[in-house]
Amino acid sequence: MNISVLGAGNGGTAVAAELTLRGHNVTLIKTSRTMHDKNFEYLLNNEATVRLFENGETKTAKINHITRDISKISESEIIIIYIQTTYHEDLIKRIKPYLKDGQILLLNPGYFSTAYVLKHCSDIDLTIVEAQSSFVDCRITEPGFIRIGFRNVRNPLAIYPKKNSEYGKEKLEKLGYPFAYLSSITEAALHNPNLIVHTVGAIMSIPRIEKTNGEYCMYHEVFTPSVWRLLEALDKEKMDVMEKLGCKRLSYAEACKFRNTLDESRDAKEVFYWYAGMPTRAKGPTEVDSRYITEDVPQGLALLESLGKKYHVPTPICSALIDIASAALGRNLRDNARTVERLGEDILEQIIKDANN
Repeated sequence: MNISVLGAGNGGTAVAAELTLRGHNVTLIKTSRTMHDKNFEYLLNNEATVRLFENGETKTAKINHITRDISKISESEIIIIYIQTTYHEDLIKRIKPYLKDGQILLLNPGYFSTAYVLKHCSDIDLTIVEAQSSFVDCRITEPGFIRIGFRNVRNPLAIYPKKNSEYGKEKLEKLGYPFAYLSSITEAALHNPNLIVHTVGAIMSIPRIEKTNGEYCMYHEVFTPSVWRLLEALDKEKMDVMEKLGCKRLSYAEACKFRNTLDESRDAKEVFYWYAGMPTRAKGPTEVDSRYITEDVPQGLALLESLGKKYHVPTPICSALIDIASAALGRNLRDNARTVERLGEDILEQIIKDANN
């Protein structure tokens, strides 16, 4: 298939390389000049060669096409957006002139960005897909070289509109990743694990990050019993909101277990600590002002708080974490955050209604 990957960072480059190795015609598109420019320049000057290192083995791929020209998406059957959710709305507006009826737009992850697509592209017959999390946990360790630390055994996805589910599944299965299909975009949006672990983990790590000057691995150190109780308190608020939106209650730990192991007999909390404690975990966050807070607080926690206000569900822990993060960074992270109002109240209702029909 012809596939475009928008975003040439860690996950986007890795997925573009893997899809190339699986025989697809892949175009990797750099959407900005803010991050990973050295890697992209290397690809431009070295025949788009990417080396993927995993479990002691290196595979080499030459991505078919690399460019900064977003108009190239018009030639693709599937378009994968692999950039920070902070920039989703602006990118969706930029690519609209090149989108066509029948294309599949996969947002990885989504945080309800389906609403942005409907807000700006309602006149185009798209199949929209939201993923909970990246298909591969990886880092660009040097230009053209990616170290893969972990990959999900299941990748939960949701498809909108529901009537396009079979069409979407038929196309998506050709990508070669182990997908599991959810009943609603809400499940994909709010079970993004970063909403829980990045926010609680990074905020509670602030002194450690600064003291070690980034020589720190959040997953290895921060989730002590007290921090785990805080995580569960936030998770309860999230489940309360999701239940109000018509979803079954599912804890963060159970969602993590579903993504990360096929052994149904394992305890969910034990699975999380196994996942968090992997020796392949990359260091980070290396600074307080990082995407763990600057993306996942305004795009994740602010969204949860806003949904709570709309549906009359209290979210005091969520609100407190936003306040603490804003105070620590010295700026209001609710400014320009993802909210019901910004996504579009009527559009969110439309998405939720589609799942419940």
